[in-house]
Amino acid sequence: MQEDTHDIPFTRDQFRKLLRIVYLGNWLVNAHRDNSKNDPRLKEFDEIEEYIFSQAHRFGFKTLVERDKDDERWLPTRALEESLEDEIDSYDDETFWEEMFYRLADRDFFRSYGEADIRKMSLMERFEKEQPFRDKWADEIDTYGLERIDIIAGIPSPIHPDHS
Repeated sequence: MQEDTHDIPFTRDQFRKLLRIVYLGNWLVNAHRDNSKNDPRLKEFDEIEEYIFSQAHRFGFKTLVERDKDDERWLPTRALEESLEDEIDSYDDETFWEEMFYRLADRDFFRSYGEADIRKMSLMERFEKEQPFRDKWADEIDTYGLERIDIIAGIPSPIHPDHS
């Protein structure tokens, strides 16, 4: 049974933006995967990217996508990838700082109160008690970045207790 199809008209500029958005979306969900059995790429993203890329020639975007000679898949060219490097770098940078901030604040909050006591807290109580840890790390990161963050030997690791 064939799915219903619909035509959606695009201007050349809209299609160029669509190429960029589809590439970035697929990059977001698949770039960190190694395509192993335990970490497979999300094929539906690869498939829609390839389909959109296969239409690029109709809009004259031969410099942004190319057909792989070996397996005949449509892939981004280096030109498309390079045109989006700033956006990807900006995303990576912001994500790094956000994740570090939240993970350090959460770590200190859990160390201070313990999981059992935190489970008993109301949402409002938890928010109020978490805030000082968030403020501490926001100030630290805004002021010093990574400059004062070090690994201290002798403190047991909760992940690897035998490596201190």
